[in-house]
Amino acid sequence: MRVEIWSDIACPWCYVGKARFEKALQAFPHREQVEVVHRSFELDPGRAKGDIQPVITMLTKKYGMSAAQARAGEENLGAQAAAEGLAYRTEGRDHGNTFDMHRLLHLAKEQGRQDELIQILYRANFAEERSVFSEGDERLVELAVAAGLDADDVRKVLADPDAYADDVRADEREAAQLGANGVPFFVLDRKFGVSGAQPAEVFEQALTQAWGERSPLTLIDQGDADACGPDGCAVPQH
Repeated sequence: MRVEIWSDIACPWCYVGKARFEKALQAFPHREQVEVVHRSFELDPGRAKGDIQPVITMLTKKYGMSAAQARAGEENLGAQAAAEGLAYRTEGRDHGNTFDMHRLLHLAKEQGRQDELIQILYRANFAEERSVFSEGDERLVELAVAAGLDADDVRKVLADPDAYADDVRADEREAAQLGANGVPFFVLDRKFGVSGAQPAEVFEQALTQAWGERSPLTLIDQGDADACGPDGCAVPQH
């Protein structure tokens, strides 16, 4: 069974939602047969790469809330994160464009290190003092290397703005086609969708239901046909 998760590194509920989903997956009896794929979704796709703001400033401008409301929201998110065992800095974080991070996640997917990288990026953005936005490409190189990627490969991607750009855009188009207008958004076997950072119990129910409703393979049998198997390939006898 495949679970696809559309998310953004700048999304705090994606950070919390991933932890809740993983708690449910850990308890799922068929977890070894579940493939998890992370898909790209930008919350702020129009933001220029160099446009970096404090999170509180961004929240007040984008959502029209007061600074006090924004701080209260961050405190609430910090409490929600702590309940899942996650560190979360409620003050001093910044916000910027995440497109390069998504491109690196596609590189990591090719190398089987996608989950490692997204977790490191989440922790760096939400829990660490150093910014993932204002320190430039070398900060992303450092984080990607910590996830097991090769530094030269990472630098090549960051130096080429077209590298994996189409993959990111394809993910985002697919999210729109599936009706996702926010993240996190979980899709199980392209049959069931779960929107938002739901409690672990909801993810457990979704996993169980999706597993139980997997379609068995329907074999269209047109009689014996030549094929290859463990004992070799059929050889025509004429």
